[in-house]
Amino acid sequence: LIHCSSTLHSRLLQLQSRFTWDLTEEDLDLENLSTRLQDHIDLQLGQRGAGLSLLRYLQDRKEEAVALLNQSEEKTRECFTEDSERRLIVTYGDLAWLKYQTGDYTHCCPSFSLQAKYPTGSSTVLHPEVYGEKGWTYLKFRKSYYPKAIDCFRKALELQPEDSEWNAGCAIALYRTEPESPAFKQLRRALQINPDDGVLLSMLALKLVAYNKHQEAEGLVEKALKIEPDHPHVMRYVGKYLRIQGENEQSIDLLKRALERSKKSAFIHHQLAMCYKKKKTDEQTKKPFDKQNKGTHILV
Repeated sequence: LIHCSSTLHSRLLQLQSRFTWDLTEEDLDLENLSTRLQDHIDLQLGQRGAGLSLLRYLQDRKEEAVALLNQSEEKTRECFTEDSERRLIVTYGDLAWLKYQTGDYTHCCPSFSLQAKYPTGSSTVLHPEVYGEKGWTYLKFRKSYYPKAIDCFRKALELQPEDSEWNAGCAIALYRTEPESPAFKQLRRALQINPDDGVLLSMLALKLVAYNKHQEAEGLVEKALKIEPDHPHVMRYVGKYLRIQGENEQSIDLLKRALERSKKSAFIHHQLAMCYKKKKTDEQTKKPFDKQNKGTHILV
């Protein structure tokens, strides 16, 4: 049994899985990250639960971790139907590791057979779906992982340059890390492929404002709100845009709406705090001016 376990462990190390990627528990804020990923699942923001399963395992909630992976598999099959298997390579790898950790060695086999079914022909090249899954994991888990996310999405795009998901992932990762042209170029590229992505539209609008391209930015914001008016990520980016443009009250109203859908979002709370700070500053600045006007009126 010990020999079997050792051999199995060696095979598991060769699987593509969040358990074999360079994700360390010490790097992760488990509670905060769990809250964000659960929020994404609840709001159906493209999160199928596989990433959260690793956190549940680290929190010693193994049954919930397995349930999340099963849920992820079900949603992936519903979404991608006959194209789902390669997108399940990482999910099956995670499931194999969880089964191994709980001593259920017999249920690790499906992961090996699935990865064997789709060889890449090279030990150093992965399927684009695996690069993509890895990219999203790095992007969602920690800011210091963003460069790794960019690298993964770029490798996925080398294999599938027209894929809307990999283009969007790369654009978002660059938006968060690159203040200059790479993010601009990739956002425009992603929107060429999927022009109705409200999140990307609002992100590009914020980039345009920084370069004083206000007319184009305004058009993108209007389009984003028309396409996805209730998407909390659209609302939060547009809320930031409105604050920057001096529309503080409109920003507060929109961010409050976003908060109703995503109550624990640190981003939205931060943007609201900045709005209220600006509002208080404006009121304090206005008071001396009002007093001065009153005094002048009396003298006249």
